[in-house]
Amino acid sequence: MTAALTGTPPFTVTAARDYDPEVGALPGMSLGRYEIDLPGGEAARRLFAAGARHVTLPRPVDVTDTADAAWTVRALSFVGDLTSLAIAVDWQLHTGPDPDAWRHYGHLHPPTAVLGTPDPAATALEWRNTYYICKCVFRHGPGFIQVRDRRYGELRRFTIDEPEYHAAIEALTDGARADAVPGPVLDDLMGETLVLRFGDHVWWTPYRVRRWSEAPMVI
Repeated sequence: MTAALTGTPPFTVTAARDYDPEVGALPGMSLGRYEIDLPGGEAARRLFAAGARHVTLPRPVDVTDTADAAWTVRALSFVGDLTSLAIAVDWQLHTGPDPDAWRHYGHLHPPTAVLGTPDPAATALEWRNTYYICKCVFRHGPGFIQVRDRRYGELRRFTIDEPEYHAAIEALTDGARADAVPGPVLDDLMGETLVLRFGDHVWWTPYRVRRWSEAPMVI
């Protein structure tokens, strides 16, 4: 299969059976390199089935570089797909100088550094200290999509049943060009920070959840 986002070349990750570097160095723990040329969700499931519990991205994800936006949205979506399966991700995120910009991405597996901030390591530590699974997720029900978002402290819950929004979310699964989503729908989703825009590409921020980690009323 070709890459889900047209015009975005495949990229290569390395995978291991454990996130601990010492354990990962033992014989049989490394799974080697994988070329990601499938939709992110399918690629993540195949890695999980192969025994991967730790994946390393090939380079930092730079949300300030609009010229690289196609790769950015695909990489962010893939990190979300890995996070949804509790696969640890070794990656770095470049957010620029705003020390609070990381909160838009704080539901993803914490990176090793948040580049561009005054103190990249300290920002990454704050991210790790406030991270938990299912912080911003969506699931499909019969005729609706439900989103639960706790990135900003309080629970924000959305139930989406309009067909045009369902079609937009489907198009956004691995990132998309902004012009692939109807303007009014895109404006609504961006207004709730469920979609973030990088140049001429956009990213659907929640990752899919198939089973709540706790009782739904708790999450």
